[in-house]
Amino acid sequence: MALSRAPRRPGAGRPAGRHRAQGHAARRRPPQQHLGPARAAGTPRLEWLGACAGEPDEAHLLAAIEAAFQRHPAARQLALQSPLPSGTRLVDAGIVTPAEGALPTVAREAFWQWPRAWLPQPREPFAQRFVVTQGKRHPLRPAKPQGTVYRRHIPWLNQTLTLDTVDIERDLPAFHRWMNDPVVAHFWEEEGDLARHRQYLEGIAADPRVTGLVGRFDGEPFGYFEAYWAKEDRIAPFYDAADHDRGWHALVGEARFRGKPFLTAWMPSVSHYLFLDDPRTQRLVIEPRADNEKMIRSLGRCGYAHVKEFDFPHKRALLGVLWRERFFGEALWIPRADPTAASPAPARRHEPSLEDIHANP
Repeated sequence: MALSRAPRRPGAGRPAGRHRAQGHAARRRPPQQHLGPARAAGTPRLEWLGACAGEPDEAHLLAAIEAAFQRHPAARQLALQSPLPSGTRLVDAGIVTPAEGALPTVAREAFWQWPRAWLPQPREPFAQRFVVTQGKRHPLRPAKPQGTVYRRHIPWLNQTLTLDTVDIERDLPAFHRWMNDPVVAHFWEEEGDLARHRQYLEGIAADPRVTGLVGRFDGEPFGYFEAYWAKEDRIAPFYDAADHDRGWHALVGEARFRGKPFLTAWMPSVSHYLFLDDPRTQRLVIEPRADNEKMIRSLGRCGYAHVKEFDFPHKRALLGVLWRERFFGEALWIPRADPTAASPAPARRHEPSLEDIHANP
């Protein structure tokens, strides 16, 4: 693949400053790119230079498109001068838009909604049937996934972030250590012995509304996440929960992975995964403690509107909401430099402000 800027006028010569990009079909990392400043204005263009080798495979093409958008984060679309892989559904799914007399284009907003680029095991939407659980009517949920559910290369870290479902035997020692870390314990309040933490993870595994996940950078575990269906969760009475709203809790257990470069990788990636897991999910919710100021500021940078404060029996919480349209329309997989102006300041208290530790479940 080569990446260039499309010329302003049809029929112009080959754009200056064209550069090659080599990809890995295994999708562990997108193509390495050797890209200099674009010399010609216009829409970035991805050109297939492998005519002698036939068409690109889908994994290679997806990796090249992702790398092109990362290289040009302000670009809303990409011109595609390449044959499409045989059997691909990119056109039918609305990812690639053909144009008569012009190159087909890839819309950034559409591409980042294509699960196959980031989910190793994408699932079809589960057929809707309603059930009642503890007096709450909600859609029957699909079986929980197993293994790696999300994979994304993070360019500014040059590392691959993965989200893996919890394997209790493998992950219990790290989980136990994290929960007894004073920084984590301040918000989660789940200190205890190994038996207590095994029981905790077994409870999550048995709960059909929650999936436990371990985040890794290049295979090294750094944190724990819980993704849940909001309609049947304790948060549902505090807002108008829709059938496919999702929510999440998080902690960063390894101190060296706390800080802005890592947070700006994992926080939007968790949101991205939850939107990709079911296209019917239009909102994500989160309810950190109202005094967790750094968490609340980070949520604002990642597009979460700060809706209101409310009281759980165990904590004063702030309701944060992220809309699907906003996440993909504003390219929030890369967080904003500053919180949104519409987000109110969090409540101030005298408890310690601790970086990158998140919502108490």
